[in-house]
Amino acid sequence: MKIEVAKSAGFCFGVERAIDIVNNQIKLKEDDDRPIYTYGPIIHNDQVVEELKTKGVNPIEPNSNLSDYEPGIIIIRSHGITRQVQEALEASGFEIVDATCPFVKKIHKTVFEKSKEGYYILVIGNPNHPEVEGIVGWVLGEDVSVIASPDEARHFAYEGGKKICVVSQTTFNYNKFQVCVEIIKQKGYDIIAVNTICNATSVRQNEARELSKRADMMIVIGGKHSSNTQKLYDICCSECDKTYFIQTRDDLDLAIDQSIECVGITAGASTPNNIIEEVQKQCQKVLNKC
Repeated sequence: MKIEVAKSAGFCFGVERAIDIVNNQIKLKEDDDRPIYTYGPIIHNDQVVEELKTKGVNPIEPNSNLSDYEPGIIIIRSHGITRQVQEALEASGFEIVDATCPFVKKIHKTVFEKSKEGYYILVIGNPNHPEVEGIVGWVLGEDVSVIASPDEARHFAYEGGKKICVVSQTTFNYNKFQVCVEIIKQKGYDIIAVNTICNATSVRQNEARELSKRADMMIVIGGKHSSNTQKLYDICCSECDKTYFIQTRDDLDLAIDQSIECVGITAGASTPNNIIEEVQKQCQKVLNKC
């Protein structure tokens, strides 16, 4: 029996950058006694958020009454925020430190400029995800829709006569994005499609798919609210019947029989390396007993 860990498992560039920004602010706190906040959880990983709380960094939940908090330094999470929220934070006296993933910021700029040029904006992604909420918040005006699946693309209808600019949540499934774009094109709309899916996401998803084809069992590690981890889980489930979604080693309860020759492990973009290593070691202990 063997354990194979996906090379791309763990922090992506945007998440690692956000954590580095927070840690830098913690170091600077020695010379600045203002409180440090993050707007929402800095990343979708409960363990990381709890650890940051022990260092004096607390999240302000979205839609909270900002007047309830002492103004201080607020770090914008990697998912980004709406233009309206940014303006509200500034007006409330917070110093903003922007840890938004640069790839997400690029989408903000795209939808802002294209909506200013008169395009209708169509976002492909989860409408309830903070990244998508942030993207929608940078569209000028009300000409914007969000669809989350090919089925919703088939039901999409727009009669305003504007050209349509299609963008995507950075962690959306690339194959589904292509299908959605093709469905919209077939409706006869005048569109431009900007592939805003992060390359690291595509690499991670493709690697997970190939690994799950080889593995007899797949373990997908990530936060319960992590969109990109859920997509990895869905991909692995399509290729491997024995696929499990866990957050930490404590969630690991494996029933391994002699037919299992390869256990594959992958992890979402917000999963720290130490959690991946702990899961790997625990799997090895179980395998050694078989």
